Amino acid sequence: MTPVTGPLGDTRRPPTAVEAAERGATRIADRVVAKIAAQAAREALDPLPPDAVPPHATVVVHHQSAHVRVHLELGYPSDIGAHCNAVRRHVAERVDALTGMEVPEVTVHVERLHLVPATAAAQGRTR
Repeated sequence: MTPVTGPLGDTRRPPTAVEAAERGATRIADRVVAKIAAQAAREALDPLPPDAVPPHATVVVHHQSAHVRVHLELGYPSDIGAHCNAVRRHVAERVDALTGMEVPEVTVHVERLHLVPATAAAQGRTR
């Protein structure tokens, strides 16, 4: 193919129309989706308990669907169900927004609870 010379001597190939179906596809690796999911879980839990290990995720991608499993640690006492729901919702939204994949399931595994010291007034008689 002969290059086309345009203004100012630049050379470029002539434009060709390639059908969308023939252009190929972009595949996002499972580990990249897992990193996105872990970051989204951190965002949903901000701030983490002082000794907590940051959340990590594993992902299985099948076609355009990502099944996510998030492992995290939470402060205690807290509303564990509300935290898990917030993580599920935020992870599903962020993975969908950043990858375009459907997220039919986000499984949350709470691996450890960290005792968060309460303020002196809230503690009462508990030590």
